[in-house]
Amino acid sequence: MDSMPSISAKVLIVDDLEEARWVLSNLIRQAGFVPVMAASGEEALACIRQEAPDLVLLDVGLPDMDGFEVLARVKANDKTVPVIMVTANGKAHDAARAVRAGAWDYVVKPFKNEDVVLTMRSALEGNLLKRQVRQILKPLRQADSLLNTMGNSAAIQRIQSEVERVAMTNFSVLVTGESGTGKELVSQAIHVRSQRAAKPFVAVDCGAIAESLIESELFGHEKGSFTGAHQAKVGAFELADGGTIFLDEIGNLPLAMQGKLLRVLETRRIHRIGSTNERDVNFRVVAATNADLLVMVDQQTFRADLYHRLAEYTICLPSLRERKEDLLFLVDRFLTQTNKELGKQVQGLSASAWGLIQRYNWPGNARELRNQLRRAVLLCDDPGEMIAPKNLGALDARRSPSEYLGPDQAEPPCPLDGGLRACPLCAPAALLASGSSLPLKELVGRVAVQVERALLLQALELTQGNKAHAARLLHIDYKTIHSKLKAYEISSTPFMRDSYKTAER
Repeated sequence: MDSMPSISAKVLIVDDLEEARWVLSNLIRQAGFVPVMAASGEEALACIRQEAPDLVLLDVGLPDMDGFEVLARVKANDKTVPVIMVTANGKAHDAARAVRAGAWDYVVKPFKNEDVVLTMRSALEGNLLKRQVRQILKPLRQADSLLNTMGNSAAIQRIQSEVERVAMTNFSVLVTGESGTGKELVSQAIHVRSQRAAKPFVAVDCGAIAESLIESELFGHEKGSFTGAHQAKVGAFELADGGTIFLDEIGNLPLAMQGKLLRVLETRRIHRIGSTNERDVNFRVVAATNADLLVMVDQQTFRADLYHRLAEYTICLPSLRERKEDLLFLVDRFLTQTNKELGKQVQGLSASAWGLIQRYNWPGNARELRNQLRRAVLLCDDPGEMIAPKNLGALDARRSPSEYLGPDQAEPPCPLDGGLRACPLCAPAALLASGSSLPLKELVGRVAVQVERALLLQALELTQGNKAHAARLLHIDYKTIHSKLKAYEISSTPFMRDSYKTAER
């Protein structure tokens, strides 16, 4: 019974009918609470300021203003006060509207006394639990900073400061950076430190959804609205109501959808496919991209008005090669996680393996580092073993002039990944040596992987980084090229930037 609300809990009754106020006040006293009464919306708002009730029992029909307007003003003043709406019989749409507007629950006239008491107790106990959870989460949120997940370099400290500065606002935030730099981590940190932390964080990868389905994924659809719509679907924006929607790879959003998204951001209303009604949605948007959206704006592949709506505040994430002082922290963190995952006791890296990791430029950033270390731990067989260069063979095979060599050590370019020294076609002996006892079929498979990667790079170069055009050139669909580029950790951004610079010249 420790979770039961205190006997001194105040319940504000807002109803213009004196008889209804009398009945409810007696019911509230019998339940052990203290009734406070108001006969109009303005009187209710004044009571809330003066009396600070623990719960509001609010009738929809009031003489001076709509009960929903009172609800909105109460929530604008103090979001933590639970409000139970009292609706007239036969107005079920009022009940649904009440919950969407932030009411704790609703009761329908005529109601049973025990139902009202049960609903009030539930609201008071639930609000007490929420306050306790917020008190528990507050120190946890402070402890779970980006410094504990990404490192302690000056660059990450700057990002942490930016997250804390913008989190408590309702600004739309654009997070930019190369693939694997931690854009979703930063976006989640913004949500966790915001006033929306108790509400959903809904992530949508705009590059992984077929163009024909993106509208349904974002805004939902009604049953029968198109072929295959066998039941109604709630879209991502509705799922994120009250919380944060994270639009990853926003640069991949088709132009037609960009206009529809802009309208939703401006009106805060969504329209399901096949519906004649619009729905109010309360959300905060955080978008992320590894593309240069301003270049795309100049190329007229991204709307300027949408860019400015999304980029009310921009956070630019540095690449891992720009903050190599975080390598030691990240290596230790990823090794600890992988040891726990695989039940191993790998002690760390040998001096030569550590040197290899320091010299490499990590084009795939922290994600690539994590993947390589997980593989290396898997390859370690002995308890307490140290990771050696042989365990980082996949990493070592990726040598290229841009990744390892200085300007005075340049070597002829190779169309495949890794340069002449590691190219399996130009230097097959290297492949045979690295493959040792591998069968011919697997060796051929490794060459095929190299060739596929080279073709993807060439297609991006020919299309100036336009992934949709590159997919058509290779006779594959957009989702396939997106997944392959992600698997090979290839970014289209450098190709777009190069073409833009050429155009400028």
